[in-house]
Amino acid sequence: MIDPTPVDSVNADDDLDEVAPAPRPPRRKGIYALPNAITLSALFASFYAIVMAMNGRFETACIAIFAAAVLDSLDGRVARMTNTQSAFGEQMDSLADMVSFGAAPALIVYQWALHDMGKPGWIPAFVYIAGAALRLARFNVNIGVVDKRFFQGLPSPAAAALVMGLIWVVDDAGIKDVAQVNWVVWSAFVVTLYAGLSMVTNAPFYSFKTFGGRRTVPFVVLVGIMLVIALVSLDPPRVLFALFCAYGLSGYLVYGWRKFKGKPASVIATSTDEPDEIGLHR
Repeated sequence: MIDPTPVDSVNADDDLDEVAPAPRPPRRKGIYALPNAITLSALFASFYAIVMAMNGRFETACIAIFAAAVLDSLDGRVARMTNTQSAFGEQMDSLADMVSFGAAPALIVYQWALHDMGKPGWIPAFVYIAGAALRLARFNVNIGVVDKRFFQGLPSPAAAALVMGLIWVVDDAGIKDVAQVNWVVWSAFVVTLYAGLSMVTNAPFYSFKTFGGRRTVPFVVLVGIMLVIALVSLDPPRVLFALFCAYGLSGYLVYGWRKFKGKPASVIATSTDEPDEIGLHR
C-alpha cells in the first residue's frame, strides 16, 4: 500500500524539528554597582556618625551626616546619567535614607542633649524618626503625582541638616557639656520637634530639581553662587545653619503666600485611581 502522506511534507516537518531553537533560560537580574556603591557609602557615613556621637565627637558626626547628604544627592543622578536605574536601587536608596536622615540624627541629638531630660527627651527624638519614616513612605507613594518643582513637606536630608547644624554651631562655640545648659537643651528639643513635624506637613519646599542641569540661567545666578560659597568659607557652621533655617522656613512662607493669593497651596494632583489613598494626596 502506498503511504498517502507526501514526502515533501514529512521532510519539512523533520527540518522544523531540527531548526527549532531550544528555550532560553530566564535572564538573571543584575545589580548595578556604581549607584549602589554610592548609596552604601552614604549608609556607612551615617553609621560612622552614630559611632562618633557615641564617643562624644559630635562635630565629626555632623560632618559625616552632611557627607551622607551629598552622597545621597549623587546616587540618583549617577544612575540616571549612566542609565543604571533599577527597582533594587530605589528600595536601597529609601532604606539608606531612613538610616542616614531618620535614625542617625534622632540618636545623635538624643545622645547630645536630650538624654538627661528623661522620658520627655524621647518625644522630639521619636517624633523626628517617625516623621522621617512617614515622609519617606509618602514620598514613595506620591512620586508620580507630585509637582517636581517642590517637595511635599520638608525633605529628610534638609531636616537632618537642620538638627545637625544646631549641634555643629553649639559644638563649634566651645559648649561641650550641653546637658547642663538649659537653653541648649530646649533649643535642641524645639528644633528636633520642628524638623520632625515639618517632614509630614503639606507645605511646599522648593526641590531645586529644575535648577541647573540642561536649563540655562542668568549670569547673575553664578555670581550669587560665588558669593554664597565665599560666605560659607568664612564661618561654615553658622552660615550653613542660617541657610538651613531659611530653607526650613521657606515652605511655610510659600504656603502662606499661595493662600494669600488664593492659589492652590498643595503640590499634589489628587489621584482618582486609588480612592483609598486620596488622603495621602492632599
